[in-house]
Amino acid sequence: MTAAGRALHRAAAHPAALWSAFLLVHVAIAAFNLLDRTSNPIGDIRRVYFGWAQQSLDGTVVGIDTPFVYPILALPPMLASAALGWDAYALTWMLIAVAADACAFAVLLHAARVVAEPRRARVRAAWWWIAFLALLGPIALGRIDALTVPLALAGLLLLATRPALATALLTVGAWVKVWPAALVGAALVALGARRRILAAAAAVSVAVVFVALALGSGANVLSFITQQTGRGLQIESPVSTPFLWLAQAGGEASIYYDRDLLTFQVRGAGVDLAGALMTPLQAIAVLLVTLLGVRAIRGGAAARDLLPVLALALVVALIAFQKVGSPQFTCWIAAPIVLGLLTRGRRFAVPAVLGLVLALLTQVVYPVLYGLLLELSPALLTVLTLRNALWFVLLGWAAAQLWKAGTARPLLSGRVVVQHEGV
Repeated sequence: MTAAGRALHRAAAHPAALWSAFLLVHVAIAAFNLLDRTSNPIGDIRRVYFGWAQQSLDGTVVGIDTPFVYPILALPPMLASAALGWDAYALTWMLIAVAADACAFAVLLHAARVVAEPRRARVRAAWWWIAFLALLGPIALGRIDALTVPLALAGLLLLATRPALATALLTVGAWVKVWPAALVGAALVALGARRRILAAAAAVSVAVVFVALALGSGANVLSFITQQTGRGLQIESPVSTPFLWLAQAGGEASIYYDRDLLTFQVRGAGVDLAGALMTPLQAIAVLLVTLLGVRAIRGGAAARDLLPVLALALVVALIAFQKVGSPQFTCWIAAPIVLGLLTRGRRFAVPAVLGLVLALLTQVVYPVLYGLLLELSPALLTVLTLRNALWFVLLGWAAAQLWKAGTARPLLSGRVVVQHEGV
């Protein structure tokens, strides 16, 4: 490496450069979300979350007095976004989301102790996350999922040294949006501290349910489990792709807008059957991935190598066999990929690159050219088809890694390797 290259490398690794890039990307995304009224990428925040917050503060609390489509801890940030007044609701949401990401970024740069070369690995992972957010664009801050990613990321980064605290963060995330529960499952399979993980997850869940019941929720505290079971196939989901092409060719399929769920869905011959198959297929995929993880651990795989692969496989399985397919689901993969870059380095290059491509393609579809998708533009259908196919490529890579981990005899032990930097 030349002297100029070394100087550039040192500059890029400086905390000031990392934090500056982090803030620049977040400010740009937040500004676009707040100022763009054409694509209105934060319509859910301005209308749906805003409405739930108003309704709840007026006395009818969603999740307590009425059923709620999300777990109950999704409500507090929606209420908190009203702190600066209703006119500043969307701005306050952006400030909360950026602050949450900043906390996770601080953990990544300063608190992770999971790799042999912490500083170099952290810098690499930090730049990847910044690039991922920039490529994913508005949706990275524009849904409730944006608040679960920093919880998931911080939880995964702290599992090696603080398993109880880490599990508590992951479980809180799962009570905001269910998907971080997959990360708790991965930790239970891969790590040795299973009793502490189970105890922390149970303690947080019992506390959440107890408080909700004390407030009078009754069965509404679990209403998120059944509220979305009747959903149709959202147009962005992988299973919807063949029906979109059929509609584009003039076949017996079409797009319609569901005014109750506020989403574009597909209808036509075979749609109901495909939708009915998704939940059992998703459950089978999650089970098979979990069994591959158990096989790998029993075969002597190193926990620090296995955890990010298993976590990624479980998360992608939830997405690939999902009939909803909302664009914000792409942000879920950030947490396991950042962990993989920390613990496996260049061996995690394939999912790191695929993750960046998935983020870019997701932004192209939503919100950049979403209107063309609704018009069944062949170009946009091709982009969406490629994006959805890559979910299965990524899942296949992770499954293959899990299979190899259970076949080979790694040199490392099955415990998490914890490294501490010298002072």
